Amino acid sequence: MPDPRWTLPNTITVARIATCPIIALLALSEGAGFRLAAFVLFVLAALSDLWDGYLARKHGWITEIGKLLDPIADKVLLIATLLPIYIISHRGDALAPLPWWGPLSGWVVGIIIGRELLVTALRGLAVRRGFVLSAGQSGKYKAFLQNLFLGAALLWYPLVQLGAARGWSGSFWVFWQGFHGVFLGVALLVALALTVFSLLDYLWSWRHLRRKALGH
Repeated sequence: MPDPRWTLPNTITVARIATCPIIALLALSEGAGFRLAAFVLFVLAALSDLWDGYLARKHGWITEIGKLLDPIADKVLLIATLLPIYIISHRGDALAPLPWWGPLSGWVVGIIIGRELLVTALRGLAVRRGFVLSAGQSGKYKAFLQNLFLGAALLWYPLVQLGAARGWSGSFWVFWQGFHGVFLGVALLVALALTVFSLLDYLWSWRHLRRKALGH
């Protein structure tokens, strides 16, 4: 029997974690090529999350270390992309502000990362109390919308940089900028709403499971 620490899903998860600082460094680089590479790596990392979960379920490779590593990888990827986007949006040049949102506000970053920290703390507390606080559908929808925003933002910067440098114009480029900007702005708005909703969902589940564990 293979070492459960190094099943294929766990190896993919570790590789996703290792890729995160590379994504952050590429995103923070000045070159459009590096920023495009950050977008591609982010997409591959996000898709690998689906792949390792599929393999684990299909082949029965679900392990305790995998259950620990997978949410850690998700949170590291989130931080490794959200914080660079925040930094870039505050650099002060003409291309830095995000569509709709301008420089990304600290409260947006605080809500997104704060939710992850609080849910992680609740899960740990639940384990110590003898019950499991499982991931709900609202959390999955939240993660999906967050990834849509993060991917759109990582792609936005190299495209507008290339457009400005090469003098792109014409109706298609104008349309694409407008479409991309609206998509990015709406994705973040919906992601924030789902972030708050999923937190309330977890708090409700925590309250219900705690009362059940106490026999109330």
